[in-house]
Amino acid sequence: MFPQTRLRRLRMHPRLRDLVRETVLSPRDLVLPLFVRHGKGQRVPISPMPGHAQLSVDLLADEVREIVSLGIPAVILFGIPEHKDDVGSDAYAADGIVQRAVHAIKETAGRDLLVMTDVCFCEFTDHGHCGIVNEKPGFADVDNDATLEILVSEAVSHARAGADVIAPSGMMDGMIDAIRTGLDEAEFEHIPMMSYAAKYASAFYGPFREAAESAPAFGDRRTYQMDPANANEALREVGLDVAEGADILMVKPALSYLDVIRRVKDVHPDIPLAAYNVSGEFAMVKAAAANGWIDEARVAMEILTSIKRAGADLILTYFAKDACRWLESE
Repeated sequence: MFPQTRLRRLRMHPRLRDLVRETVLSPRDLVLPLFVRHGKGQRVPISPMPGHAQLSVDLLADEVREIVSLGIPAVILFGIPEHKDDVGSDAYAADGIVQRAVHAIKETAGRDLLVMTDVCFCEFTDHGHCGIVNEKPGFADVDNDATLEILVSEAVSHARAGADVIAPSGMMDGMIDAIRTGLDEAEFEHIPMMSYAAKYASAFYGPFREAAESAPAFGDRRTYQMDPANANEALREVGLDVAEGADILMVKPALSYLDVIRRVKDVHPDIPLAAYNVSGEFAMVKAAAANGWIDEARVAMEILTSIKRAGADLILTYFAKDACRWLESE
């Protein structure tokens, strides 16, 4: 009781604040997304995501060396192919853009950098949807079960290329079971899967669609990605993925879904949980900082800390490199 109990006593010295801090962010918590494209000598800036660019495979070596030097333990790859078609065939080609990028990164970094690969089709299809489109009179949608077959092909091709973690993001029903079975049959039973288990149909993905050149040519993705209003449904989605064999779970986006992160962690405390601090969340901070309205470093670190505090064990974020530098300067 006041005045004997004064919680401010523990805030009076910066080193004491460090000692009693409940949530500690470190480079080991972070995964950096990378966008790879065809060609040579290509570094194509992504305008709504300052500091990020599409990189051709030949430029990955220098990028990877910097990432490793900063202490970032993992990257996740997104590919932009030279040619797109209605089934996204480059996504599962042995010499596809992601497969070549995995080889290049492994040649540079070996086991010093964990390589995760996003397994989906929106960047690879000419219609921009996450699988095979089934067109009916007056209606077109992604054919769930037909898409499972090519998702398996994509995942196995990534594993053959040397990917360390397969990360299915398409929100197809049954995708984790199908991919797990396919990986095991191809003798990749040791490769873990990080499932985008609760992926919402969010407006925060806008800059990513420019970065990955993946905007849908018609309609939207609301028939397969989750309604932002639903949290109980997220627990059902997550539960199904756990039952199907997911090794790591993910909630995407992160900032507007901290409550979902917390609920998932409470229900599945023993399963590693990732959260994706997505492109729109990154771009908002960058734009406000560029206008002098906020302190970019403080706001970004507060956001990342809040995501970890909510229950995330690893954070996919475009702030990864900056965050490492800010942490080093503390």
